[in-house]
Amino acid sequence: MILLGLRKLPCRRVNSNLNRVELPLTILRDFQQGDTMQVNALALDAFEQFKDVYLDWPAFQAKIGNMSALADVGEIIVAEVGGKIVGAVAYIGPGAPKANFFRPEWPIMRMLVVAPNSRGLGIGRALAEECIHRAKRDGASLLALHTSKLMEVAMPMYQRMGFSWVSHTPEIHGVEYSVYVKELNG
Repeated sequence: MILLGLRKLPCRRVNSNLNRVELPLTILRDFQQGDTMQVNALALDAFEQFKDVYLDWPAFQAKIGNMSALADVGEIIVAEVGGKIVGAVAYIGPGAPKANFFRPEWPIMRMLVVAPNSRGLGIGRALAEECIHRAKRDGASLLALHTSKLMEVAMPMYQRMGFSWVSHTPEIHGVEYSVYVKELNG
């Protein structure tokens, strides 16, 4: 197992008496072929809430349900808690194949997904920060992504992290998407 980082997520309130509970250790690590089924199922689970918004949900579902295929063009990072994958993201490096609305030299972050019952714990941010780390490792001056305002949790997180709107992209099954970039300093 390749450990990218071990991090305890912050404690959180569990009742009005301010009792605190220590959340389990989250491990960020590189995707392994044995993770394929868990990662694909996680992606489907994470997007299920939007099934009534995409015009052709079955076609979109088939694409996101094959998230593990992104390992063929990039690096998938998974977040694991207690042996279960609860988050994943793909980092596609500079020069790797990507959609033509991204510049070829831009590294990009794709398909950041977190299990619905694991949201709000910092897992998505940790995965995004790992993509930033890899972009810096690759000597990039920025990191790009595409997302939709539909992503009501992710959008504010990306903005807090310093991602700024660059351009619109073609719609994906009737949903508007845009490109955002984060300048990487140092």
